[in-house]
Amino acid sequence: MSYLADKFLLREDVVFLNHGSFGATPKPVFEYYQSLQRQLESQPVAFLGREFEARMQESRSILARYLGTTKENIVYLPNATQAINTVARSLELGPGDQVLTSDHEYGAMDRLWRFLAEKHGFELKYQTIPLPLTSAAETAHAFLAGISRATKVIFLSHITSTTSLLLPVDAICGKARELGILTIIDGAHAPGQIALDLDNLGADFYAGNLHKWLCAPKGSGFLYARPDVQDHLEPFILSWGWESDNPSTSAFIDHHEWQGTRDPAAYLAVPEAIQFFKENNWESVQSACHQLAIEVQKTVSELTLIPPLADPEFFLQMVSFFLPPLEHETFQKHLYDEYQIEVPIFSWKDKPVMRVSIQGYNDQSDINALCDALGQLLPPACN
Repeated sequence: MSYLADKFLLREDVVFLNHGSFGATPKPVFEYYQSLQRQLESQPVAFLGREFEARMQESRSILARYLGTTKENIVYLPNATQAINTVARSLELGPGDQVLTSDHEYGAMDRLWRFLAEKHGFELKYQTIPLPLTSAAETAHAFLAGISRATKVIFLSHITSTTSLLLPVDAICGKARELGILTIIDGAHAPGQIALDLDNLGADFYAGNLHKWLCAPKGSGFLYARPDVQDHLEPFILSWGWESDNPSTSAFIDHHEWQGTRDPAAYLAVPEAIQFFKENNWESVQSACHQLAIEVQKTVSELTLIPPLADPEFFLQMVSFFLPPLEHETFQKHLYDEYQIEVPIFSWKDKPVMRVSIQGYNDQSDINALCDALGQLLPPACN
């Protein structure tokens, strides 16, 4: 068992290879989070009134340094889904306009864009990203080939959800800026897996989750907006920050930070998660996790005789691979019920895809357990 396993609250009888879905919070971070909740309940008026702005500003400042920006360019929101909704619903798009996206996007966001396209009459265009990924330049070129005169917005994942691919968003954002195309990047899986420098990445808007790979409490995400596009946004929840009686120096913060009475403890615990990473030398943890991900990719490909989706430089701590034809929900249930392995299996383009997440609490024994189970459960032709 990894030495870090004791620092998490996960059940010891489950082989947990699904950090990518909802994350997992370390004990010290969770305890700090609960201490904040107790402080709130001991004096709600002080916590949510007199102290709220200063507490949130301090937390945002620490997060901003971690993300490579300033505290005026980010706001806390519960998750990347709400952040992207905030941006997408603020855009003035209509007939004759086009949103360019890829065929690897997260299902919830795909639903959002289809809903808005139908409502407002713009075109939603899906550009194919060829597999396997072996070249960042070729991948960027293939995606950018989808741009037309009608393209007003590019929406793209930094790390794709189902296929776990690290996409060259910096090159794509750079080209989009040259062409005057607005870029919205879904970074749900990026913070905590990859070092971010948002001010230099080139995206106009960037949404991220902090409860996933950064291991902060559930309900902590953020929205980044470049200063020159912040006034494009309408608040998802309109409250006291709109036409504020006491405006700050940032209308972006005023409009989006206060959304009515809610528990902000998850946001305020984010610096504790960042500190946990520092204390546990997380760069070395990430490197060890990536090596395990490379190993599991190699072993599963040998078991299934199916080529990998990407070279190792195009995934980090999360790796996906095609499985042979099978009923994916039943197969996933077998893995959990019979082997106590928690791992997601999706249907993507009518093919079963397994996604394995490797976090600091995992070790070689978890990989062995998965590969042994696959060896027993996969169809005979694969063995």
